[in-house]
Amino acid sequence: MSPQNRQKKRPHGQLRLGQVLTTFGPGAILDLPDRSGIVAGLDYWSYRNNLREILEPRLARRLEQIVGTNGLRLQEPPATGSLGTSEQGGITVYWFPEWFTTQEPEDDPNRPGTRRRRLLNRRALTNANKPKPYFQDSDGKKHSVVPVRFVRACISGHIGDIDWFSFLHGSAPPCGRPMWMLEEGTSGDLSEISVFCECGKERALYAATGDKAEPLGLCDGSRPWLGPNSPERCGETNRLLIRTASNAYFPVTMRVISLPDTAEAARTAIVTLWDFLSEVQYAEEVKKERNKPKVKAGLVGISDEEAFAAIEAIRTGSQAQDEPPKIAELRTLTKPVSELGKDEPESKFLARALDPVLWQTEPWMQPFQRIVLVQRLTEVTAQLGFSRFEPVAPHADGDVDLGARRASLAKEADWLPALENRGEGIFLQFSASRISEWLARDAVSPWGQRLRQGTLEWLNSHKNSKRQFPGLPYFMLHSFSHLLLTAISLECGYPASSIRERVYAFPDVGYGVLLYTASSDAEGTLGGLVEVGREIPKHIRRALTMGELCSNDPICAQHDPADAEEARYLLGAACHGCLLIAETSCEMMNDFLDRSLVVETVERKGAEFFNPEWLL
Repeated sequence: MSPQNRQKKRPHGQLRLGQVLTTFGPGAILDLPDRSGIVAGLDYWSYRNNLREILEPRLARRLEQIVGTNGLRLQEPPATGSLGTSEQGGITVYWFPEWFTTQEPEDDPNRPGTRRRRLLNRRALTNANKPKPYFQDSDGKKHSVVPVRFVRACISGHIGDIDWFSFLHGSAPPCGRPMWMLEEGTSGDLSEISVFCECGKERALYAATGDKAEPLGLCDGSRPWLGPNSPERCGETNRLLIRTASNAYFPVTMRVISLPDTAEAARTAIVTLWDFLSEVQYAEEVKKERNKPKVKAGLVGISDEEAFAAIEAIRTGSQAQDEPPKIAELRTLTKPVSELGKDEPESKFLARALDPVLWQTEPWMQPFQRIVLVQRLTEVTAQLGFSRFEPVAPHADGDVDLGARRASLAKEADWLPALENRGEGIFLQFSASRISEWLARDAVSPWGQRLRQGTLEWLNSHKNSKRQFPGLPYFMLHSFSHLLLTAISLECGYPASSIRERVYAFPDVGYGVLLYTASSDAEGTLGGLVEVGREIPKHIRRALTMGELCSNDPICAQHDPADAEEARYLLGAACHGCLLIAETSCEMMNDFLDRSLVVETVERKGAEFFNPEWLL
């Protein structure tokens, strides 16, 4: 139906707020019990101007730059009945698609062994706007109907109904006779489905698939989730899309760990102490000024470099530039202090460095520079768009690809849906000098070239992707993160699927891995990860030992990422038997993994970071 007449529907069930950002955001297709719907854009969400605002200035500023909207707000999605009113709040869902097939197939009288279902537009249905529409044939018999499985979409995220008349009859005018979906087998595969008209025209559905197949026409920019008058210019080629397929919707999200704003805190402190520090010209002079009791008390928790940067910013009137999300997090986690954050009830972040005496005694702990127990952290996730067919690849620095195609969540977005999750974690800082020594070894560079070549082969088969090779340190740290995550999940009390990772690999800043939990309630802060962190040497040894042998060895260890036959271009020695974990836990969707960069495998490439003798 047209957007003006499209009926709203409230699903019988409910969705968790987290699902709205990760699975069922604007533009996603909901397979409801009786109908199928598409989640409406932000303009049609209830109480959108009165939702709880999530304050995360660092994330909001970055999203403003990406979306191109000043004053962008982050707000929590509406929850039913959460506003204390008699009217139920929620998220609008529109009926989609508008073509149906009869639910019960019937035998085709002209083709033994073939079943057929009547293909119908909603205008042919009785009670089309009700939860359970049906079709009444010329004999008065009622047939229940279900939404058709197939729709059209394009790489830019637009979606719409297939013009079945044109698909079957081409440019000729439709004859107006009944059309049917024919099914020759029982698998539901496209090769066994065709569309048939009683005028004699027939076309296999498989004709709409493949690179060289006849297209479904050019995309008209249809955006039914944004309501009436929402199409935009497109011109891309339409593709066949199964509405319930996993590639029908990929949310584009950005997440950060909410950290103490040290730059703002330093600026505030310097303004208070300006009479003492206004003449400071070098960072070294700040240290001398700390001898004054008032200055010393006012600069607690602020380094000399941070204080001098704030002095320069005030003196020149400039504003600090926001760094990519992960770099700001790494700078905080690697600060040379024993305690990070304030132990206050409303504090979003609290961490303490673990005493080196408790973990530096074992030989396999030599590459680590610091272990931090994060007793309290807050993760903020915001959705800024979505894609179809291919996900928008995340960057290793936690930023979003500005050149990636993503569909809009609203006609004019002045706010974005976001969620705030609480948790705990463990941060492991690696020695930069150790990583530099590892990269300089003779066996590492040649294998790194094979991994790089695998990424290039993957890009050749994914022309629309903006993904980049993240570098060997990231490969190694990411693989180590997966091994450790699996190892500690056996004892920490959290399932592996509820633990997430942040991998930091920046030569100019540092290297590290953060494993953490994140939940909308107190379940993410039960203390299990922090307690495991107190015995981190034991768990790291277990993780490294697990990585030495895979149940799929030697095949797993021998995998060549540039091998076109296997087409696993973004993986080295990595499979479901060793490194692959739940994609909700992995920040790179289980790509860029190779355990042979972490430990010695049966293939003995000689590229491992951890010395095998350390584990003897």
